[in-house]
Amino acid sequence: MGVVFSAPNYVEGILRTSVTIDGTDATDRILALVSDSPFLDGVRAMLLDGIAVGGFNLIDLDRLHDRLQRPIVTVTRRSPDFPAIHAALRKYFPKDAAARWRLVQAHPLFRLATSEGNPLHISAVGCTRAEAAAIVRRTTVRGNVPEPLRLARMVARALVKTVSEGRPVRRKTRRIKRPPGHARTGL
Repeated sequence: MGVVFSAPNYVEGILRTSVTIDGTDATDRILALVSDSPFLDGVRAMLLDGIAVGGFNLIDLDRLHDRLQRPIVTVTRRSPDFPAIHAALRKYFPKDAAARWRLVQAHPLFRLATSEGNPLHISAVGCTRAEAAAIVRRTTVRGNVPEPLRLARMVARALVKTVSEGRPVRRKTRRIKRPPGHARTGL
């Protein structure tokens, strides 16, 4: 899912593609999605929610940058557990674990302080750390997550199938207890 966003708060368009779970087609799919869109000329930078989509389908940031000639900035909310990622790659992808691990390690993450207090972890290709930080800050409307990433996540969640093999998917929900005497209000 991609959101084409003009800072400070205007959505130009929404793009959608799919990738193979744990596959190797993420970079090609993103390149096709962006290259074939009417928005490419106006895109100044690309923000990604990490480098992994569809499980361990990893994005080649250098290839993306080389082909699009735009800065590529990844944003991660939590510091990745690199030893666990490396172990999982070796266990589940023994034939190409080394190649996948190179993609994970290609661009070191750096911490970016936020007004919310929870730092983001950023990597950048085609721009400096200061420029990447400025891109993230300029596209963050509320909270600490850039608006195009927040919107892309919201739209993707809304599009997830809620029916599996003809039966509704049951999601765990938590009931909120109301205080005694609290009236239910709303529409």
